[in-house]
Amino acid sequence: MTPDIIRSISFFNGLPDGQAQSLARIANTKKAERGAEIIREGDEAAGLYGIVEGKVKVFKLSPLGKEQILHILGPGELFAEVPVFAGGAYPASAMAMEDSRLVFIPRRAFRDLVAGDPDLALNMLAILSIRLKGFARTIEALSLKEVPERLAAHLLLLHADQGRARLRLDLPKGQLASLLGTIPETLSRVLKKMTEAGYIDVEGNEISIHDEDRLQALAEGRERL
Repeated sequence: MTPDIIRSISFFNGLPDGQAQSLARIANTKKAERGAEIIREGDEAAGLYGIVEGKVKVFKLSPLGKEQILHILGPGELFAEVPVFAGGAYPASAMAMEDSRLVFIPRRAFRDLVAGDPDLALNMLAILSIRLKGFARTIEALSLKEVPERLAAHLLLLHADQGRARLRLDLPKGQLASLLGTIPETLSRVLKKMTEAGYIDVEGNEISIHDEDRLQALAEGRERL
């Protein structure tokens, strides 16, 4: 593996040549076809992963089999990093949403490398802090906000990412419902109400934003659907 592949992962972007080469020596590339299980909740943590190509969902399953999506990750993003340091088992599962190419870094070799490189250790602490803040936002959204607020906030994030008023949903509606902590039937009702209220227009897997200011007010709880 080349240092450039290592640097394609945002966490490792900007590493000096020596650090990137050290990581390249202990890492290997893995392919995961769409629908393939990458890690399973409860399995012993063998290492961490970075996404070179493709898309991965990180999720948990309830005892009754209900899925809660925690993250949707794309190229350049890292996952399964927490148990590499904490030890024990993977706290969630991960599955490829499309054909993907991954970087895999074994836990023991990575820990040995970080132990001898304080700069790399500090970088790791930074990304863990960012991930913790992300979990806090997810918990806040799922516990304190209603479904219309969560959906409006998600659409605004898509708008910022795609840079256009007509958005292409990045997930099938069933998985989007899981990400928002609801069920597909509720999501469909909310989409219908938001269309009738003039916030958006839905056509297949595309959504047009008609009034961004009102959508922002809905996301912030200043308007009610």
